Amino acid sequence: MNVLEIKDLTRKFGDFIAVDHMNLKVREGEIFGFLGANGAGKSTTINMISSLLRITKGEILLLGKNISKHGKFAKMNIGIVPQDLAIYEEMTAYENIHFFAGLYGLRGQELKERTLEALAFVGLTDKAKELPKNFSGGMKRRLNIACAIAHKPKLIIMDEPTVGIDPQSRNYILRSVRKLNEMGSTIIYTSHYMEEVEELCTRIAIVDHGKVIAEGTKEELESSITDTKDLWISYKSELPLDLERIKQIPGVTQVLDDPLEQMLRVHSKTEVNNLNTILQQLIQNGIEIRSVDEKAPNLETVFLTLTGRNLRD
Repeated sequence: MNVLEIKDLTRKFGDFIAVDHMNLKVREGEIFGFLGANGAGKSTTINMISSLLRITKGEILLLGKNISKHGKFAKMNIGIVPQDLAIYEEMTAYENIHFFAGLYGLRGQELKERTLEALAFVGLTDKAKELPKNFSGGMKRRLNIACAIAHKPKLIIMDEPTVGIDPQSRNYILRSVRKLNEMGSTIIYTSHYMEEVEELCTRIAIVDHGKVIAEGTKEELESSITDTKDLWISYKSELPLDLERIKQIPGVTQVLDDPLEQMLRVHSKTEVNNLNTILQQLIQNGIEIRSVDEKAPNLETVFLTLTGRNLRD
């Protein structure tokens, strides 16, 4: 069963097409990774799913119902955990959850019970009467999640829920995502941390220029670029690298340099044996080579190969 189905979805801003005839299906019980660099159309799509943006063309079906025609049904069955915190600093943790759960139609004893359940789920029961303005970043993120799940939605959209928090809070949230999924929620998960997506998601879609350009399990996506290898070259140099010369070496498809870490990453065709040529080019330009490592394709390799740009571009 498809919890979410997107058909020919399009969103225009004037002459600019942010989402371009997108088609996508999210199955019941999945943790579905939704990846795209900034400006790829990911956030616009999420905003249309959550009814924050009008659809220019196409339709979105939630549990088989068109959200444009069944707005109340969609509201009751979708929970949004936004990247930007959506909590009130001057209301207690309990009052925040109580308020947002009330917006979904919960009332009376059920509202109280769901509020307490959500507090317990995110580990904030002992902070129920405290103000979020005194919370750490991780605690605010957890409260943000509680506000989105108290009404027990069928579909939860988590937009970068671990951004800017400490490792302990991050691990807590990742465990919470798995627990929500085990409890029956289908989850759409976006993150700039590829290792989170690899660890959590059962299927993944990569979006670029408003279209889904690849979709499948992590293994399926990685196998789609088996003709690509990743060369990581640690170097020492006082001068900037001449990346254009390296890009012209046969077999090289992309070159990324991190001058602060002094790490060069070269994407290359597997069948072309060009490592010696790359190293020779660097040495001739006075670059001291510290180490060389060849890595098998991973999700980040897939993303860079397909889009040609970093996730945070």
